[in-house]
Amino acid sequence: MSKPVRLICLLLVLLLIPGLLGAQEDKVLSRVLKEGVLRVGTSGAQPPFTAKTKQGTLMGYEIELAELLAKAMGVRPKFVERPFAQLMTALEKGEIDVIMSGMTMTPERNLRVVFIGPYIVTGKSNLAKAKRVAALDEMEEINRPTITLAALDGSTSERFVENIVPQVKLVTTSDYETAVNMVLNDQADAMVADYPICVLSLLRQPEAGLAVSEVPLTIEPIGVALPPGAFLMHNMIENYLRALDMTGVLQELEAKWFEDGAWLIRLP
Repeated sequence: MSKPVRLICLLLVLLLIPGLLGAQEDKVLSRVLKEGVLRVGTSGAQPPFTAKTKQGTLMGYEIELAELLAKAMGVRPKFVERPFAQLMTALEKGEIDVIMSGMTMTPERNLRVVFIGPYIVTGKSNLAKAKRVAALDEMEEINRPTITLAALDGSTSERFVENIVPQVKLVTTSDYETAVNMVLNDQADAMVADYPICVLSLLRQPEAGLAVSEVPLTIEPIGVALPPGAFLMHNMIENYLRALDMTGVLQELEAKWFEDGAWLIRLP
């Protein structure tokens, strides 16, 4: 192929790309705007990111953030609950438009979805009985089959345990409450989870003699997951998040859900 022909082919490709990207996005953004509904995937069981009240309604940092984003788009949010491990599949099948459920932005996940963020950064920690937590701070030193660790199924905590301490007995659970109960009932030596979730569990069980590792074991950026090709939706939500950050709204939400704790009384 001659050089002029190659240049013409390259030019045609460059001209076609914007149209192709827009066509891909129209199926997502056009549906959201036409139906007036933003379908938000959430586990509903990852406080303070997302949780259920005593009345069974959803609340949490990401629930409130999703409501703000939907309002800015001029649509209403529809929360679709799935176990955390099923959220990625639900997004790929088109059952939801975005995932907002304490999802860490990882390279592996980025091969399947597009991320916006992070809107908050956290880290892995250990929740264990106080007499055990100090010994569990050094993960490499507990890499033996006699140690049992609990983690959320499909989470980066599960991957963290598998990669860092592969010899321990790993038990995955569908929600954090089950993992905490395993620690309380001595069925697990510790729960590995994001630091805010560990702290929340500690606050909810003040008399249980639990403790949390003071130093985070990892750095975990949390963001919104969208379907591949949703470039215009990505641009829209990214702009809204930037505006919420610049106006201090994100900081207010973070203080409300990660520092205040007044909402704990609403939990079952």
